[in-house]
Amino acid sequence: MGDAAQVTPERIGPERIGVGLAALGRPAYINLGRTGVLPGDRTVHAMRERTGAVLDAAYARGVRWVDTARSYGSAEQFLSEWLQQRGHEDVTVSSKWGYAYVAEWRVETEVHEIKEHSVDRLRMQWPASRELLGEHVKLYQVHSLTSDSPLLDDVELQHELARLRDSGVRLGVSTSGAAQAEAIECARALRVGGEQLFSAVQSTWNTLEPSVGPALQRVHDAGWHVLVKETLANGRLAVQPPAGLARVAQRHGVTPDTVALAHVLAQPWADTVLIGPAGVEQLESNLEACSVRLDEDDIEELAALAGDPATYWGERATLPWH
Repeated sequence: MGDAAQVTPERIGPERIGVGLAALGRPAYINLGRTGVLPGDRTVHAMRERTGAVLDAAYARGVRWVDTARSYGSAEQFLSEWLQQRGHEDVTVSSKWGYAYVAEWRVETEVHEIKEHSVDRLRMQWPASRELLGEHVKLYQVHSLTSDSPLLDDVELQHELARLRDSGVRLGVSTSGAAQAEAIECARALRVGGEQLFSAVQSTWNTLEPSVGPALQRVHDAGWHVLVKETLANGRLAVQPPAGLARVAQRHGVTPDTVALAHVLAQPWADTVLIGPAGVEQLESNLEACSVRLDEDDIEELAALAGDPATYWGERATLPWH
């Protein structure tokens, strides 16, 4: 169900790691293991301070990629302020458009975000991202493209995206769900002005759900930049690790999250591996994956933990926002 076994190199550099801000830019999210780590009072000020602390620690460890989205609450604003205060010019930012955050900083609400792939949404969100993050935005992604997205038939929207592409901004898509591979193929087939519209993809791949691996290998071989998200299965691999993962972690003397991330880093097509720590301690534990060398036995044991994609995504859909 996954890829051929790979052995992790002796050392992997932090340039392959990106910090995702989905769990820091808003008070509620679906990640397990987040609640007890965040500030007790999740005010805008407290979350801004926590975001800055995590970004400072990541930068000090050599991480230079940050992933965000218009729908991650105030994440783009927090990142913008941090970049201005620190003056870092060497940070690459990827962001996404298509969802709007509507929870108004509430933890409990019926709807946290609303999806809309339309030219009006793009024309509203791209200028907002650009104003906050400027030239740091090197990759702008369609948030959660699926094979039934209206974007695939909306010529006006496609040409609007092509103008953005032609201005020098790399375009990509993010994917979710059991049919990620199908969405990637739809994106790969889309051409405007004789050129591919997209050249990057951000997909979910982890020890429990590696089914999209072959599709990611294909686009990587075609020159696409591949980002991997939900590498800890929204915290499940850290908080509720399966026995096989725990055994491999014990053998290496590290925590399960470290091994789960080392498993992602062992995939040669994974250009940027995203982590989503809610605090500095989680960040440090995650980054230990760069030092873990998985052998063939480890990889085989981890590969055996892969389950049915439909079951995985069905369970993910039940995770509460908290």
